[in-house]
Amino acid sequence: MDELQGLVDRITYRDEESLYTVAQLSVTGERDRVTVVGTFPAIFVGEQVELSGEWSVHPKHGKQFKAETVKTLRPATLEGIEKYLASSLIKGIGPVTAKQMVKAFGKDTLRIIEEEPERLTEVSGIGEVKARTIAEAFREQRGIQGVMLFLASHNVSPAYSTRIFQVYGDETVAVLQDNPYRLAEDVHGIGFRIADKIARDMGVDLESPARGSAAIRFALEEAGGQGHVYLPEDLLLQRASEVLSGDGQWLREGLRRLVAAEEVILEEEKADSGGEAAGGDDAGDADDGDDRAAAQRAAYFAPYFHAERGVAKELRRLQRGFSAPKPVKEEDLRALLSGGSARPGPGPRGDAVELAKGQLQAVLTAWQKGVLVVTGGPGTGKTTTINSMISLFEARGAKVLLTAPTGRAAKRMTETSGRDAKTIHRLLEYGYVPGEGMAFKRNRDNPLRGDVLVVDEVSMVDLLLMYNLLKALPDGMRVVFVGDADQLPSVGAGNVLKDLIAANTVPVVRLREVFRQAAESMIVVNAHRINKGEFPALNKQEKDFFFIAEEDPERIRRILIGLCAERLPRFGQWDPVDDIQVLTPMRRTVIGVEALNDEMQQHLNPGAPGKPELTFGSRLFRLGDKVMQVVNNYDKDVFNGDTGRVVRIDLEEGEIAVEFPATEASKRVIYDRPQLDELVLAYAVSVHKSQGSEYPVVVMPVSTQHYMLLQRNLLYTAITRAKDLVVLVGTKKALWIAINNNKVQDRYTKLAQRLQAGW
Repeated sequence: MDELQGLVDRITYRDEESLYTVAQLSVTGERDRVTVVGTFPAIFVGEQVELSGEWSVHPKHGKQFKAETVKTLRPATLEGIEKYLASSLIKGIGPVTAKQMVKAFGKDTLRIIEEEPERLTEVSGIGEVKARTIAEAFREQRGIQGVMLFLASHNVSPAYSTRIFQVYGDETVAVLQDNPYRLAEDVHGIGFRIADKIARDMGVDLESPARGSAAIRFALEEAGGQGHVYLPEDLLLQRASEVLSGDGQWLREGLRRLVAAEEVILEEEKADSGGEAAGGDDAGDADDGDDRAAAQRAAYFAPYFHAERGVAKELRRLQRGFSAPKPVKEEDLRALLSGGSARPGPGPRGDAVELAKGQLQAVLTAWQKGVLVVTGGPGTGKTTTINSMISLFEARGAKVLLTAPTGRAAKRMTETSGRDAKTIHRLLEYGYVPGEGMAFKRNRDNPLRGDVLVVDEVSMVDLLLMYNLLKALPDGMRVVFVGDADQLPSVGAGNVLKDLIAANTVPVVRLREVFRQAAESMIVVNAHRINKGEFPALNKQEKDFFFIAEEDPERIRRILIGLCAERLPRFGQWDPVDDIQVLTPMRRTVIGVEALNDEMQQHLNPGAPGKPELTFGSRLFRLGDKVMQVVNNYDKDVFNGDTGRVVRIDLEEGEIAVEFPATEASKRVIYDRPQLDELVLAYAVSVHKSQGSEYPVVVMPVSTQHYMLLQRNLLYTAITRAKDLVVLVGTKKALWIAINNNKVQDRYTKLAQRLQAGW
């Protein structure tokens, strides 16, 4: 086996999942840089590494060193030290500071950072605070590298290793050796499979109850991610057994432990007003032998169980606690709206509005009932209906609150109503509560103050969020839910809007009439055609809905890039980044989210001298990039699906600043390096991530390559995101597959049953 030692000069390619890396090394005695390939747990520009492996000749890339083992050494040369410090790995040090530090301390630089950090103040621009920051970041980085090496031996990627270290710090190895399954509970993004792999590598008993409980917890979490509120007990055990690749009869002991700890609640499948959750000794008796009875029980995570029952109870409370006022006559409402007050807001009043029959019914019912659902497709006047309700309520002295689940939806609600609309989280004042941590400050003990609450885009609201919202409404407050029941359901668990409609226990008004102006749009016409299972009308002259036929996925990708970069900006003067959004059903494949984003970044925001960029794992962020937040970050007040632009990259601090203009209140958010896993490029996004948004132009591939996700409600949701233009690229066969596939996956939820049963 050959050995090689050198300075990491450049990382050409790195896959953070497989850890496969292609790097360029500067080696003493070699005129040209050496190409090194292999699986590296952690490798950074500027590091000195010692490799063992063998030389080979690649037919395309030539001579290269295939490394089997790697040992990280401290950089020994001035050039290596400077490159290492300038790589933005250590917060507070970028290229300029690195050069100054090496000039001041030479080969002693790393020792001084570690042992005499107070001397860093000798460098221009470094004060006492920054010196401490650099020293702490340096120690953390050394600690991270140790953890990464430990976890890499268990095939854990650097991205996950960083998250684990952030939670456990120097205790990481000790914690994992004690109970590796804690990872799945404590660390965002670390699921059971990764924790189980580490546990098995550490010799954990394959049939231990702890492993069984972890597998069951994982199966329920995975089900929640698929929208299910619960799983039938037999299906839960089956899924957990499949995860473990064994028959797993001992899983029942793991389930028994979770029930005893009140983490999981078992309830008979048949919900009735007298039903109670099974638990404790009763759950154990059924486990011992009555498989038939066990199969009839629903297994809930406790928060979902209490939320489902709670939503039903809270809605019943609001209905019972509402005292109907004197009815408003139809002619009085028409007279009120004829003055042009149906579009309230600052400045001059809007034009007078003549409501259709369904809209009129919705407004009058909202006045008379404590709870109301208004549903309808595009062009049916939901916005006008909301504004007319506001006019009536305010004319009668009522205080109206407006809310929506996302910042984009809330901002659009503000623009169309002329009133302040907030996200549900902002409305409920989510934040730090002493003694509780992060929580909603508006709740049953501190309710909202108002007479009417209008909630838009309700199809996006999951069960847990709905429960927290309803708990904060005082007795006597009206609530109006508005949404399109035919769109994709919430990303989180539950199917609240459809369950409310299906239960038939609260008034529901369906808006069906498409208004003349909307009917001139082929986007609206085709949305309704697709929703009825009909093929859309394509390529009508001077219209807004176009189809480009192409079967080959590679050519589809090239057409999509050409449309966004050149053809559409020329055709309609749309900004290629801000106005045009590519939506796609899947993440992988050549026309999936990831491949399209990489290609579109190169065409729409290419690298250039003086344009800073920062790499995080396999992701490269560049000044001007369009990015999306992919997890809820309550500290930063940004949420899953919020889209913004990178407006500043600080290589010295290893930070990125993102402007989020499409949220309810435009904000600038700072991310340091470990937080960059919350961001992804957003030139192309999945259809699910587009919910609640509206874009001037939507471009979408429709290919049989996405066969598994070609569904009617997905296609319907995608095209209804467009305001001015839709362009589909693909095959008519794929379109027909999507239109004919109306088999929406059922979600395990008993909310409709509970509403009908009155609890």
